[in-house]
Amino acid sequence: MRRAAWVAAVGLLLGGAVAQPAGAAEPVEYVALGDSSAAGPLILPQIDLACLRSSANYPHVAAKALNAKLTDVTCSGAVIPDFTGKQFGFVPPQFRSLSASTDVVTVAIGGNDTGLVAAALSCINLLPPPAGTSCKSRFTAGGKDQLAARIAATAPAFGQALAKIRQLAPNAKVLVTGYGTYVRPNGCWPTVPVWGVDANYLQATIDRLNQMLATQAAAHGAQYVDLRTPSIGHDACAPIGQRWLEGLVPSSIAAPLHPSAQGMHAFGGIVAKAAR
Repeated sequence: MRRAAWVAAVGLLLGGAVAQPAGAAEPVEYVALGDSSAAGPLILPQIDLACLRSSANYPHVAAKALNAKLTDVTCSGAVIPDFTGKQFGFVPPQFRSLSASTDVVTVAIGGNDTGLVAAALSCINLLPPPAGTSCKSRFTAGGKDQLAARIAATAPAFGQALAKIRQLAPNAKVLVTGYGTYVRPNGCWPTVPVWGVDANYLQATIDRLNQMLATQAAAHGAQYVDLRTPSIGHDACAPIGQRWLEGLVPSSIAAPLHPSAQGMHAFGGIVAKAAR
């Protein structure tokens, strides 16, 4: 009789259960949901050309640190409706990846729903003031902040998405990742060709979005993971090689206004720590 079988037989005779070896434990099942801030467009190597998803994005970095089994369905351009519907008409709904066996879920969403990337691109001014138009003045004309209104309007849909995640993955730890510090106070025109007043407005708007995500996370039993604070000093104005987030003209192989490979590595460590 082999030793393992003999031990099991003795255990049964003694009326006790035989513990499984530590190495036999099931790996952590980790599902990554979200948009390009998690997918890593253009960062090499790209493993999904439709979604511009990188195997060096923060979900992969975190999964490696956690020794987890990763299902990464993050997709560039994703909005909240893509959690339950087909993105581009053929990418399966992201929620299909969730199940009762899911242990960890990360959620990165909201930037496209609120139109922040398009808004930031519209803030480009190649000439110093006053030779142009302030995008803050445009977005807050008439005393109403259009971007703030979009964020507020997105909150209920995001809350409903978190509730659905809890329903589909009832045993999972859900982590909501925020957006980073893209530009420092008063900006760095012309390195990032956005006037100081507009740089402050854009980062304040990102902070407003982060606050909405954090509030909804708390209301739905999820944990908010702050990426803004750790990325201070690693914004698009930082010296090349120290940027976790790229500017309008990337200094590394990454999409404009998105995390760099270095940023993804840093964010992956932060997410792994939160998952533990």
